[in-house]
Amino acid sequence: MQNPPAFPDLLRLIDERSAVFRSVLATAPDLDARVPSCPEWTLHDLAQHIGEGRRAWAATVAAGPGATGRSPAEGTAPRDRAELDEWLAESTRLLVDALREAGPDRGCWTWWTGSQSPATCGAVARHQLQQMAVHTYDAQLTVGDPQPLPVDVALDGVEEFQLTCVSTTSAWPHEPAVVDYHATEGRSWRLRLSAEGARVVPAEGPADVSATGTASELVLFCYGRHPLDAVEVEGDARIFERLIAWEPA
Repeated sequence: MQNPPAFPDLLRLIDERSAVFRSVLATAPDLDARVPSCPEWTLHDLAQHIGEGRRAWAATVAAGPGATGRSPAEGTAPRDRAELDEWLAESTRLLVDALREAGPDRGCWTWWTGSQSPATCGAVARHQLQQMAVHTYDAQLTVGDPQPLPVDVALDGVEEFQLTCVSTTSAWPHEPAVVDYHATEGRSWRLRLSAEGARVVPAEGPADVSATGTASELVLFCYGRHPLDAVEVEGDARIFERLIAWEPA
């Protein structure tokens, strides 16, 4: 496993992605445009999700390790462009300030119990960066200007997705498999699927299937923004199809 960005860098990158997201909304022709990658949402709905989610996580972090669930969010995304921009900026400030105050090692309630990501504020910051990055891509896609995720964000995003969103102690319901992800920027990650669950492990021996692409392409594939044919697949592609369809208990 790779070392994630330092905690101050995670907070800086969250703020940077938030600024890019806000800039897309500020110039979008229509806030009621449907988001192709989240077709049940308009751009305004996406803004609501971003602001509401960051405020909820800010409150959850501030509640400390004793919290038993994610704190409810407050506020509704304004329709006025200037007010919306300020509301989104404040949402990010609340999150970043709460994380900075808590520090990376303090415990925090998380939904990813059973995964390989710890229940810490550092892990929350790491996942929040990926949420902001992918939803910024969603906004850019909606206005017809999709951009790759920044390389430093995407390189951490491949591993963070596997550790947080895929790894589990729930049994893999198919024959055991080894899955590799290769970024053209020079990093690789391995996922082992078995009756013991899904785990990110060191690479030893051959894989049953691999996906190769830029780190951005791999992250967007992992989050369902790119189809399987957007990456180069070697081996048994059915494993990826089963992995995409898998809903662990």
